[in-house]
Amino acid sequence: MTETIWNGFKRIDFEFEGREAILVFPEKANENKNWLLKTEYFDAFPSFEIEMLKRGWHLAFIKNITRWCLDEDLDLKKRFAVYLNKEYGLYEKCIPVGMSCGGLIGSKFAAKYPECVSALYLDAPVMNFLSCPAGIGKAGNAMLQEFIDATGIELSELISYRENPIDKMHLLLENNIPVMMVYGDSDDIVPYDENGAILEKYYLENGGNITAIGKPGCGHHPHGLEDNTPIIEFALKYSL
Repeated sequence: MTETIWNGFKRIDFEFEGREAILVFPEKANENKNWLLKTEYFDAFPSFEIEMLKRGWHLAFIKNITRWCLDEDLDLKKRFAVYLNKEYGLYEKCIPVGMSCGGLIGSKFAAKYPECVSALYLDAPVMNFLSCPAGIGKAGNAMLQEFIDATGIELSELISYRENPIDKMHLLLENNIPVMMVYGDSDDIVPYDENGAILEKYYLENGGNITAIGKPGCGHHPHGLEDNTPIIEFALKYSL
């Protein structure tokens, strides 16, 4: 285990079941048992996470085998959550922070293990593999070979694939998982209308709790908002 400082906060790096893991502590240790689980790209666009650390939350991360979401990565996150609860006293439920492919991981984690999730923050999330990485639509397919290599799923198989995040929407709804979604309306890497908008429409039509905030003229990056107040208020409201 090594201890460093991350954006002004104590950070420990350690191994959990052979994987690289990170836990960042608020200024006052265990002041708050709430925590965020960054599902991918730990250091990317961390302004929201920093604001929550200032409010006494913890921030955790465990490395994935691939950003394209294998079941064994989801299962490991479940065991990691149990470990953080027992070892550090954090709540049994977290709020996953899922940016891009991290949104894919976060939504599928919440669908598979709703007992570990109080709410979801998705930001330009990958929800539909035919859109990204396959590029059957507005997006390109530059990441398709990486996806095939990582998952073993060929393009021809995606036509009938039923393990997309959008295929899990009913599980999020059935388990009353509130969703905050942020997106750029000019995203040509993970187009919103082919991905997050499907979840938004489904939730709205079926009485789900979702807030979607679009950023006019914004592409896939940057993630987050110039003023993260709506995301912060959402996290505080649905933290338990």
